[in-house]
Amino acid sequence: MPLTYRDSGVDVAAGRSLVEKIRPAVERTQRPEIIENPGGFAALTKLPSKYEDPILVSSTDGVGTKIDLLIQQDQIDTVGFDLVAMCVNDILVCGAEPLIFLDYYASSKLDVDIAAKVINSIARACETAGCALVGGETAEMPGFYPEGKFDLAGFCVGVVERNRLLQPKSVQDGDLIIGLGSAGPHSNGYSLIRKLLASGELPTKQIMDELLAPTNIYASNLLPIVEHIQSAAHITGGGFGENLPRAYERSLSAIVDLDSWPRHECFNWIQGNGAVEELEMLNTFNCGIGMVVFCRETDTDAVLTKLQTLGVEAHLIGRMSKNPGKTPSGHLLVSEDSTQLT
Repeated sequence: MPLTYRDSGVDVAAGRSLVEKIRPAVERTQRPEIIENPGGFAALTKLPSKYEDPILVSSTDGVGTKIDLLIQQDQIDTVGFDLVAMCVNDILVCGAEPLIFLDYYASSKLDVDIAAKVINSIARACETAGCALVGGETAEMPGFYPEGKFDLAGFCVGVVERNRLLQPKSVQDGDLIIGLGSAGPHSNGYSLIRKLLASGELPTKQIMDELLAPTNIYASNLLPIVEHIQSAAHITGGGFGENLPRAYERSLSAIVDLDSWPRHECFNWIQGNGAVEELEMLNTFNCGIGMVVFCRETDTDAVLTKLQTLGVEAHLIGRMSKNPGKTPSGHLLVSEDSTQLT
């Protein structure tokens, strides 16, 4: 008998079925800048007309091993928010408005219902972020992924006015640091979390809910305050130690008051069950702060008031210093080449 592509494990018809199943959700994300291109190999987008000197900002990321936990707990209908957030939040720190998004979904054998659930969640997340889901790739790779598993990657492009670009060089000595609350670990540190779950006692429902909570998308929080802030940092992999210094120049240090915000119970569970040292926690997890913004002291009240109006959990968590000197206990001192607990 002659061999077909389907005999090798790839079902092209299933792919076409998936496209039809997700079409309504994708269409709901469209923006006026999207140029119709039926049957095209690529998406066409024009720049929003409101920008005089636009700069394109791009980012790519994935969800990581959190996917495995979401599959185990039958909660893959939220994974799209993790994917979109990890990409969108990275362009937001430049002050950029999310414009378009593409996804990559790969599995050993395409299950149309599961893939549709995942991509529908990506579309809902794009609506939340305000960007259009303009395309993607569904890869069927027999024998490459374990049965029942899949992987995701995302790609985002945004746009910002050149004179509104948030940059590290804008941060000054004496600027204040405001932290925006996270929903939980977001999409980082899950290799450690999964190791704890596999080897120890299962957590309470509240803690598991926090571990599974989708990553916050900060577009509706950060864009309204862009004119009042100088720079921003997305607290992702590497925690505070790796991500804060990316938002200011090496001549400065961030002094973070570790008692200035409440931690989710899940972080206490991780630290207690894994005997994880405090500095390791802060350099691995967001510990309750998913996004950080830097502003002049004179703008701080305006920023906090605006965030409160938007219903955002926000805390004044620290200050920038050129010569930090002796730092009080209970603080984290973060410079480009060192992270210290005091």
